Amino acid sequence: MAGANERTERNAINGTASEGLASALSQSDLDRRMRRRGEESRWWWIVPTLYIIVLLLPIYWLINMSFKTNAEIVNSLTLYPHAPTIANYVTIFTEKAWYSGYINSITYVVMNMVISVSVALPAAYAFSRYRFLGDKHLFFWLLTNRMAPPAVFALPFFQLYSAFGLIDTHIAVALAHCLFNVPLAVWILEGFMSGVPKEIDETAYIDGYSFPRFFVKIFMPLIASGIGVACFFCFMFSWVELLIARTLTTTDAKPIAATMTRTVSAAGMDWGLLAAAGVLTLIPGALVIWFVRNYIAKGFALGRV
Repeated sequence: MAGANERTERNAINGTASEGLASALSQSDLDRRMRRRGEESRWWWIVPTLYIIVLLLPIYWLINMSFKTNAEIVNSLTLYPHAPTIANYVTIFTEKAWYSGYINSITYVVMNMVISVSVALPAAYAFSRYRFLGDKHLFFWLLTNRMAPPAVFALPFFQLYSAFGLIDTHIAVALAHCLFNVPLAVWILEGFMSGVPKEIDETAYIDGYSFPRFFVKIFMPLIASGIGVACFFCFMFSWVELLIARTLTTTDAKPIAATMTRTVSAAGMDWGLLAAAGVLTLIPGALVIWFVRNYIAKGFALGRV
């Protein structure tokens, strides 16, 4: 009996010792893993930091050049302007050839967004709600127009608009850009509309809504994020497009992108003025991206961006 009790006590002691050893080993293993994870966490931020630096370096250098004189830009390579000047910005805001370029660009970009989205909304609704003969082929044909480079259509647009007297007008550039923006807007909006249940349409008709009233008051708020994404991509294409805009304009409706390509004077290229114009050109795009960033995220979630 005494021997049995001794064995029981010995086993209990051994079990306790084993548990303590296992606990110590597991604790040491946990400490080792935490130290390793801490060492790894010190290095994970290096890659994204380098990536951000590479992205921001051209923007910083553009801003840096915009506050330099042309002589300092040409004669030396400095990380910051030694004699900062705002003369380049003053020139842009005081000379009509420069500030009118921004006004022209904003004018036909807004016109193009309104026209493109207004045309794309009913077209996208038809593709998302109805099935008809050749609907898939027509949808594919619309997208092929977007895939073609603008240079393909520059000469046809020039001859067509010359015949109608539309050269050097804002509406000419806005309508020309619709050829590229409408298909993209239809494709984006069709994806958002397909996510809206058809029962909403039927319920609205039962409640006595006419189609225009239903579309404006009920349906459009449901796809507001899609409209924001479509407007964003229409804006970005029209804001940076150069070839067609330069072909269809001469003086009165010349966009800022075309103005920036004509900064060569008798003294050579005015680098500081060109850099200042580039900085001011980045601001509208940055503002648009800031306001529609949430809509773009929803577009990625739906697979349409």
